[in-house]
Amino acid sequence: MSLYDTILENLPEVSKPTDRLTFKTKLIWTLIILVTFYLLQLIPLYGLGQNALQTFELLSLILGAEFGSIISLGIGPIVTASIVLQLLNGSGIVKFDLQSTEGKKRFQGTQKILSLFFILFEGAIYVFFGGLAPALDLQGTSLFLVMEIVLTAQLFVGGILIMMMDEVCSKWGFGSGLSLFIAAGVSKSLFVRTFSPLPSPNNPEIMTGAIPALFQSLMAGDPTTAILMLSGVIATGLIFAGAVYAQSMKVELPLSFGKVRGYGIRWPLNFMYTSNIPVILVAALFANIQLWARLLQNAGFPILGTFVGNSPATGFVSFISAPNLVGTVIRQGTFFIGIKPYISALIYMLLMLAGCIMFGLFWVQTSGMDARSQAKQIMNSGLQIPGFRRDERILESILGRYIMPLTVMGSITVGLLAGFADLMGALTNGTGLLLTVMIIYKLYEDIARQHMMDMNPMMRKFMGGE
Repeated sequence: MSLYDTILENLPEVSKPTDRLTFKTKLIWTLIILVTFYLLQLIPLYGLGQNALQTFELLSLILGAEFGSIISLGIGPIVTASIVLQLLNGSGIVKFDLQSTEGKKRFQGTQKILSLFFILFEGAIYVFFGGLAPALDLQGTSLFLVMEIVLTAQLFVGGILIMMMDEVCSKWGFGSGLSLFIAAGVSKSLFVRTFSPLPSPNNPEIMTGAIPALFQSLMAGDPTTAILMLSGVIATGLIFAGAVYAQSMKVELPLSFGKVRGYGIRWPLNFMYTSNIPVILVAALFANIQLWARLLQNAGFPILGTFVGNSPATGFVSFISAPNLVGTVIRQGTFFIGIKPYISALIYMLLMLAGCIMFGLFWVQTSGMDARSQAKQIMNSGLQIPGFRRDERILESILGRYIMPLTVMGSITVGLLAGFADLMGALTNGTGLLLTVMIIYKLYEDIARQHMMDMNPMMRKFMGGE
């Protein structure tokens, strides 16, 4: 065994359950992880003085992070490691045999090593570039360097906790921990922005929640604010409905058991074939670029662009930030708001679509969802398409007619929904809202498919069972 394989064998890992887990057991573990995640958001970094990242609330939602807490890194390092490894594998620079168990194990182990590297690397960047820095009155002293190391160590511990919690959720709970953390952060933000009666930190005269602010502005005779709040609620509802509708569309291939006549099943291929994975990767990539741009600007190297206050102003970073077109039109009372916002919106949409298509194609190839892997899985199950010879090559050819178009069209659709949500000024980040809807819908489908028979009768009725 090589040294690299020895390292992979000794990486920290959460053991898999030996028996099939019941609905109650998975629910308990999922709730434990969720509560732990919220508690970790409340633990501040010891020795933190300057938190230059606290204004990046929307980015923190995408990363499942809480800047200034021990989990300030969120899922960023893990997703970054996944992006890098997929690009290396897709380009052939590093090749893994994902058709074999050993190849998949090496791929997952390599991804974990990359995650550990990016946890340490991004933590050091956040601290040493001034994003999460010690108190300014310590600058120039030896204690300042010590506190920087202490902050980096805390971020490293928080990143490992997120990584291990993701494994616990994936193996002992429902769905993916990364998806759960995104949904938890966005849900909290959406609830606050919809119903909170507290004053807004940006404008104390207006309530934070859109619904209380709507009635407040109507009673105060402020139609502009009322229309802004109403448009946010409507945009959120439209994106929610569009995501659920697109998620429910699917193509079903009829399959039969070759040795048992008269019996068959339907093999579902969802229209959103890659689910929310492409938009997660694109959003995480955009979020990381924006963070790097701000950190580089603080360090005096604005090579990715500059910020004015909290808003991207110039450079590449301005093209990956969606302008709130609807809000701008409502405030100015006209569609003639200048050509620049429309050009920025168009470039943002094109980058979002291109990124979703690219990552969707990579994900299908690396996750065993391509036509060849699906054909092999169907053949191993003893199934075949009625009227066709039982041959894996024929089955792969037929599946290829559906999987590749569904991958591209599904990626385009998810990119359009996320982009339009941002441009329409939904109550929370559009990408985060779309991700949350799709995560919850996917979680509902998985629970209904796997645990409909062993859940509580009242819960089963709520989930649509008999």
